[in-house]
Amino acid sequence: QLQASGGGLVQAGGSLRLSCAASGRTFSNYNMGWFRQAPGKERKFVAAIGWNGRSTYYADSVKGRFTISRDNVKNTVYLQMNALKPEDTAVYYCGATGILTPRYSDYDYWGQGTLVTVSS
Repeated sequence: QLQASGGGLVQAGGSLRLSCAASGRTFSNYNMGWFRQAPGKERKFVAAIGWNGRSTYYADSVKGRFTISRDNVKNTVYLQMNALKPEDTAVYYCGATGILTPRYSDYDYWGQGTLVTVSS
């Protein structure tokens, strides 16, 4: 089970940190990713991190502004979001996958999503 949290309303240029807590499975066995879905649009890849935290990947739209990290002791993956823009507004979902990939269909488990709203 994955539980995402940390969303909220923030002004453009601000920061938020999302968390995704895992339970019920061996968290450290999984690569983890963040996706987002804006109203009326498909779910899109944001960032992914390898099981040991050594490999990370980002969508071009967030590179340099967002940082994904994980704590395998706390069974939690984070998404630090800085310099937020109105176009970052979306529901953010965390997912777990056996392979490190930006492809939505390769993720096996999903959290419930947390809403991020960036005002201009």
